[in-house]
Amino acid sequence: MILRPGVRAPDFCVPDQFGSTLHLAEVLRRSTLILVFFPFAFSPVCGDEIRALDELQTELVGSGDPIEIIAMTADSKYTLAAWAQARDVSVNLGSDFWPHGQVARSYGVFDAEHGVAERGVFVISRAGTIESSRQAARAEARDFTADIGSARASM
Repeated sequence: MILRPGVRAPDFCVPDQFGSTLHLAEVLRRSTLILVFFPFAFSPVCGDEIRALDELQTELVGSGDPIEIIAMTADSKYTLAAWAQARDVSVNLGSDFWPHGQVARSYGVFDAEHGVAERGVFVISRAGTIESSRQAARAEARDFTADIGSARASM
């Protein structure tokens, strides 16, 4: 079951597409977080969404809003590096590869039968509380406008 607003966000520490570490506690020291789970890198819907998230991250940096985005899949960091390069994006991509899907499981969005994360989105306040959460169908492209609004409201 997907984690709901008001719940403490489970901590995580995963590699990003560059081999650096993304640690929830460190991110929350500097900003509110929008954590977006994807089923697969290189799939058509995920490709459209990652481009949209990259554009949103660029807008957030330009506006000075202390909001970060992490897009996470159960793919390896090497797959994510190739995906970022192929899509020409710089948004943080988290690899929930090993233990496989552990972060997605802790947030209630892991599909164990298929070994992938579902399309979950979580806005996490700097205090570490989930401010909003939602899940979309695997074939459904998401609009992240409301998530940006939730993130701004939690600042």
